[in-house]
Amino acid sequence: MNTLDPFWYTYFTILIVYGGACIGSFLNVCIHRIPREESIVRPGSHCPRCGRPIAWYDNLPLISYLVLRGKCRACGTRISPRYWWVEALTALCFYGVWHIYGWSPATPIYLLAFFGLILATFVDLEHMIIPDRVSLGGMVIGLAVSAAWPPLHAATSVGAATIASLIGLVTGAGSLWLVAVIGRMIFKKDAMGLGDVKLLGAIGAFTGWEGVLFTIMISSLAGSLVGLGFIIARRHEWQSRIPYGPYLALAAALWILWGHNWWDAYIQWLTAGV
Repeated sequence: MNTLDPFWYTYFTILIVYGGACIGSFLNVCIHRIPREESIVRPGSHCPRCGRPIAWYDNLPLISYLVLRGKCRACGTRISPRYWWVEALTALCFYGVWHIYGWSPATPIYLLAFFGLILATFVDLEHMIIPDRVSLGGMVIGLAVSAAWPPLHAATSVGAATIASLIGLVTGAGSLWLVAVIGRMIFKKDAMGLGDVKLLGAIGAFTGWEGVLFTIMISSLAGSLVGLGFIIARRHEWQSRIPYGPYLALAAALWILWGHNWWDAYIQWLTAGV
């Protein structure tokens, strides 16, 4: 938790929040281009309809979308509200990490994790895939940052932190891979995409096996509640429109922000009578 003087806390909060919105703007580029195997560097931001480059004053995160009322200045084409929501969500997530972890080395690590989780979520929602550069890249980065900062896994040595990260990776990927294998045997079709398997492996590399178990429980609960909501609303066909990746990302985000406290409370509840 931050313990800064209120003035400096407010000052840095504004920087972090709007910096998060700027990262969200870049995330929108990645979400649009990565599944299409396009460069995320060139060309610069432009309208996908008329191809006109977007001026800097029309590319201000959060602000420009509202000023232009969600339309391209040149051709008037409607711009998906997803662009604004990604910027707002990224800003909110960055604030959450900053508020909880402050100047800790965990802050940039978890900001990087949120970048990958948001990217995976919106690509999966639109294209029903999770890019390998997010999942496999997340595994590599998770192992690297764990070795660079052992306290990420409550470890005191590089070796112990690396082992904890590896255990989380294997537990995450292995558990969903097992679900996929058993599901295919029972239902004679794919019950779990490999993208989800690899994504949970990446989550495990950052969070360890405790984070994996928490992510599985919460993502399953969230998926069940959403599915029940669709049934009540008589929208059964909508269930297949939401892949499992966003539920995994949501649960992993909750673990990063509050999961350790919930996990400790859960363990204390289990061992209360022992």
